[in-house]
Amino acid sequence: MPLFLNRDQIFAHQVHLLEHKLRSKEERILELETENAILHLRLAECLGKLRRDHEEETKVQKLHQQQKNTQKILQSTLAKLLSEVQAVKQSLSEVFAVYVSFATELEDQSKQLLEKVDQASSALKCRHGDDVQNLQAHVEALERSLEEEKERCRAERQRRRELHNAVVELRGNIRVHCRVRPVLPFDHVQSSTSTSRPVSSEEVVHAVSDDTVLVNCLKTGSPVQSKMFEFERVHGPEDSQDAVFEEVKPLLTSLLDGYNVCIMAYGQTGSGKTHTMMGSRPVEETSASQQGIIPKAAAELFRLISEKPAESHQVEVSVVEVYNNEVFDLLARDEQGGAMGQRRDVITTSSGTSLVTSLTYEPVCNTSEVMQVISSVLKFRARCPTLVHTDSSRSHLIVTLTISSKSPNALALARRLQSAKKDMQRSTQEFWSPRCRRANPAARHSSGELSASPASSPCLSPSYSPCPSPRHSISQAPFKTKLQLVDLAGSECVGMSGATGAALWETSCINRSLSALSDVLGALAEQRPHVPYRNSKLTHLLQDAIGGDAKLLVMLCVSPTQRFITESLQSLGFGNRARQVQKDLPRRKKMK
Repeated sequence: MPLFLNRDQIFAHQVHLLEHKLRSKEERILELETENAILHLRLAECLGKLRRDHEEETKVQKLHQQQKNTQKILQSTLAKLLSEVQAVKQSLSEVFAVYVSFATELEDQSKQLLEKVDQASSALKCRHGDDVQNLQAHVEALERSLEEEKERCRAERQRRRELHNAVVELRGNIRVHCRVRPVLPFDHVQSSTSTSRPVSSEEVVHAVSDDTVLVNCLKTGSPVQSKMFEFERVHGPEDSQDAVFEEVKPLLTSLLDGYNVCIMAYGQTGSGKTHTMMGSRPVEETSASQQGIIPKAAAELFRLISEKPAESHQVEVSVVEVYNNEVFDLLARDEQGGAMGQRRDVITTSSGTSLVTSLTYEPVCNTSEVMQVISSVLKFRARCPTLVHTDSSRSHLIVTLTISSKSPNALALARRLQSAKKDMQRSTQEFWSPRCRRANPAARHSSGELSASPASSPCLSPSYSPCPSPRHSISQAPFKTKLQLVDLAGSECVGMSGATGAALWETSCINRSLSALSDVLGALAEQRPHVPYRNSKLTHLLQDAIGGDAKLLVMLCVSPTQRFITESLQSLGFGNRARQVQKDLPRRKKMK
């Protein structure tokens, strides 16, 4: 019997163990079912995410396809434009070929003329007087023919330039001219950073034609690599100040047609920017042939104004400099009337144009007054000698000539008002009566055609005056155009210029402002939605000229020697970027 009980206990114990295992298995099953449910949820989330990713990928593919289609359309449009440009270039090449043929014919005819002159000089000794006269007539005919050929050659060359300028005008591009200065004594100075060998003064920048610059990049142990740059006009070292201005002068006519114009000189320190813009110093002692663009532009402007009706235009001048990224008004005066540069702010008006607050304007009537004003403030411009240039400008100088053009109707009315006022002054002693000459229409007609305003009448009430006020007949207020002449400070390498202390900070500010100008041109060339004008006071101040509807001309000044090859290539690259900017077509400033 105890043995049987032990077996029952054993069976009960085994049943208990099996039940315990069963409960464990059931708990494990519940855990696995829970994990399965969690995995199903995660699977559903992954499937939803995969579906969303698939939908986004489908959208991206559609957008990519649309971009491809748009790119194909743009490429086709660009191909058409390129074909048109190629056609224009072909036309220009044909014109150039005609020019070359004319030059060859001219040279041949000159040789023939010289030969005939020699023959005529030997025949004069033995021929009769009539033969001499015939020979002289023949020589004169040949000379006339030679002059005609020369005139045709000049006309074809001018036509080629006009066609090219028309292409630039239609594309809305910035005009870029380049001037290569001659070799100067400081080009041979030994560099402070490489005392072991002298710096090469070999000329590597050449003006090979009137629109092409060739740069020979010399590297030790490497063959010479040549780079070509094309601009609207290229001036070599032999070109005079008059030749440079002759290419700029046509822009000034646009001022009196209602367009803003900006001429900007860009280049490294010592490349000839100030000489190109101002001429030789001092300005008062500079001859007409050595004057720069600023005095010549002022003279041309007043010459054009002199061809217009008297008192139809008024001119004001303002001079500011951008020094260490701050704008200073050089014409500002202190309480005692002494000249002192005042700091000004640049703001953007509601119309989107940039404006210098509280800027001083000086009215001028001729070129000498303009240059007198500029000369009086040039001594306040920041300058500092460096190892590259003994009189390096440390600020950007902006000279602005503002032209106010009055309405012809308003001018005529103003003159008639002046004459009527003089008549009124002569008649102030007369007592007011119906017999007064001012009340008589016939007398009014014969004495002034238009009476004065009621304010000058001895009558107590203007409403009873027989001479109504003419102020309502004045049609419109004056409108203004601007000629901005900009002499930028030169970019420079600190290691080459040797700038330290305050001059080092000036160099940093100059390079940053010029870098900001390059960034603005890059953004405009790439047609980015945001153009960083406000990264520098210089670009903010020149916003209207760079990105607005003004006619802008950039005069690149480069050094010709190997010593400054890096800075010269940088300046030429800047000019290439400027040419790629397609601005809005210049718009005429309407009457306000």
